[in-house]
Amino acid sequence: MKIYQIDSSARKDGSTSRALAKKLLDKIKKPEDEVIYRDLDDEMVFVSGLTESGMKIEEKDRNEHHKKMFELSDKLVNELKESDIIIISAPIYNYGPPATLKAWADLAARVGETFRFKPDGRREGLLSNKRAFLVITSGGTKLNSNEDFLTPWLKFILNFFGIEKVDVVSADQMALDYEKSIKDAEMQIEKINL
Repeated sequence: MKIYQIDSSARKDGSTSRALAKKLLDKIKKPEDEVIYRDLDDEMVFVSGLTESGMKIEEKDRNEHHKKMFELSDKLVNELKESDIIIISAPIYNYGPPATLKAWADLAARVGETFRFKPDGRREGLLSNKRAFLVITSGGTKLNSNEDFLTPWLKFILNFFGIEKVDVVSADQMALDYEKSIKDAEMQIEKINL
């Protein structure tokens, strides 16, 4: 089995979302499993100058900036396609996703690769039979509240790609009671069974 772990926190040392994602990985990984790791803070190109949705630009029409985006996009799409389980760790920044995670989603959304349009114009995800785990942390935002624009968005994006089985581990409102938030998240991880 291939596990794709994606960390999106801008904080490297002392990141709670990264630490909890590592605990989750250690819980579910078997010795024979392969891990594909992506740190979005290391190599994320911000999406600008894109003229088509779904990254659909003919090769002959791509400029140097497009070529760089497509090179990274191809890697991200292949990592998603090859994986069986996806772990995405993300802190809630200003009520939404880190910019790097939004850029990841924009580069992973590829017509004919991660989704397609059906004859009736409706979209269909092409990455079925995968399972995702979201590790969401926040300082003050309550998960799934009216102020949480990260969790529903990320679930929607994964569903859009065809990934329908999405579980959430959360350590929210850490600023109110850090110890309780961490303990709750660790208990959620302990209860996970594949």
